[in-house]
Amino acid sequence: MKLTELQEDIDAWVRTYGVRYFSELTNLGILVEEVGEVARIMTRRYGDQSFKGSEKNDLGDELADVLFVLTCIANQTGVDLTEAMRRNLEKKTARDKDRHRNNPKLRGDAGQ
Repeated sequence: MKLTELQEDIDAWVRTYGVRYFSELTNLGILVEEVGEVARIMTRRYGDQSFKGSEKNDLGDELADVLFVLTCIANQTGVDLTEAMRRNLEKKTARDKDRHRNNPKLRGDAGQ
């Protein structure tokens, strides 16, 4: 699925099942909640904490929740995610084209 299709599909879903978009500020709050759920799973799966008995731990589902709400915010504020991502990648390429390649921490030779 392309980002344009994602935006169209989510818009259709909201208008069919959600009646309308929540306000932008409500969606911001929901986005923060969903990112928190991703953080909880990541800290338990890859960090030092452990999962509690009945705790949800489906990282893919939580990432999809983040993407859903993020796309809702893009739709209701008129952001074309395809264009925004294209510009963002161009910005990152211009800024970081050699930065990471020249980072000894990423090459594994830090402190040598």
